[in-house]
Amino acid sequence: MPSDDLSKTLARASAVLFDFDGPLCDVFAGLPAPRVADDLRRQVATHDPSLSTKLTETDDPMEVLRLSYESNPELGLQVERALTSTELEAVEVAGAPTAGAVAALKAAEAAGRRVAIVSNNSAECVRAFLAQHSLSEHVREVVGRAANRPDLMKPHPHSLLRAAELLEVGPSECVLIGDSVTDIQAAHLAGGTAIGYANKPHKREAFTEAGAEAVTDHMEAIADAMR
Repeated sequence: MPSDDLSKTLARASAVLFDFDGPLCDVFAGLPAPRVADDLRRQVATHDPSLSTKLTETDDPMEVLRLSYESNPELGLQVERALTSTELEAVEVAGAPTAGAVAALKAAEAAGRRVAIVSNNSAECVRAFLAQHSLSEHVREVVGRAANRPDLMKPHPHSLLRAAELLEVGPSECVLIGDSVTDIQAAHLAGGTAIGYANKPHKREAFTEAGAEAVTDHMEAIADAMR
């Protein structure tokens, strides 16, 4: 049974925004993120060996992208193209949607909520995954990583504000379901509310500390609350 906080948070929202990697899909399940980050680092090394050394401190492809752009926008663009291409490969082998995710999407749609996906991943890979699993019809809008602007990735509220604009609702009418503290921060910076998807034990406390209006361990609880 969904918690009162979860039900109340969803009831107040006219639009439900889903983060992609985590709540809907384990993007790098079949093509591990550390391997992707390592491939991107090797590409950087041919252009900027000193930056490549700095990048050994992270196994997050998004961080590799961000740092590459900070160092050299032209190099960052090359890394972004490579990352987008790899993301498309990754979602092909990512497996099924997150347990309960399909039910949550369908329940939000059936409840009359406007549904969008807001992601630091590329919009291309999100749309490819939705098409692969016949889910495109349940999502009105997809707002992915802004081209050439990794600085606008969450926790920046850009993608949420853009989604609200496309859905023709106010940002305060949106609730974001995300699996990272940066999702909670982005939702609040946009003026909306946030539900933390605690797919790992330590995340529940982190989401509470970040001020999430509700926290759930299972995406199926979203569907139950919407029903």
